[in-house]
Amino acid sequence: MSKKIHKRDAEASKQLIITHAIELFSQKGYASASMDELAERCGLNKAMVFYYFKNKKGLYEAVMREVLEEIQRTIIEENKTHKKPEAELEGFIRTYAKFACAHPYLPSLLLKELSDSGAVIPDMLFTSMRQLFALFNDILKRGEEKGCFHDPIPMILYFMILGTLNLMITTKPLRIKAAKLGDIEIDTCDQCDIDDIADYVIKKMKLMLKECE
Repeated sequence: MSKKIHKRDAEASKQLIITHAIELFSQKGYASASMDELAERCGLNKAMVFYYFKNKKGLYEAVMREVLEEIQRTIIEENKTHKKPEAELEGFIRTYAKFACAHPYLPSLLLKELSDSGAVIPDMLFTSMRQLFALFNDILKRGEEKGCFHDPIPMILYFMILGTLNLMITTKPLRIKAAKLGDIEIDTCDQCDIDDIADYVIKKMKLMLKECE
């Protein structure tokens, strides 16, 4: 009985740390997040945090996996309410956009890891990324089988969607700065919120996947 209680307490402590770490990383990013502050938020000794997670990097990876898996769970549950692949695709895009906006470190880390050609992507993060792509691939496959989508190439479309959303989130400060300069007549989309961006991506994806008459 004591071993079961100990195991349950350990899992509860780990989840408590991850929950507060998600909030902390979202607010301050990886570099500025303090493990002292995290321990204080959790009501735990700092040594206890490092007992469950060897270092800050290990905790960060666990947080990333948690967020990616939560995205997957949300998409899967939402798709149960949809009867058409078009609605599933829209749900995928909106769910990722919402989570990426709520956790702005997620897009920046994914872009950084992918720019390194996968050389330093941790196994746990790589697995979660593959699972998210597999979910997207299944949506397109169902759409193609039902005649809703024409000639989809999943990997290209996947990177078009995630690449656009990730870059629009990470470059927002830069786009706002560019808009304030006013020396060149360009639309930097500095006033676009995440819903506007998701709407645009969904509209263009549907047009691209629609079979030509």
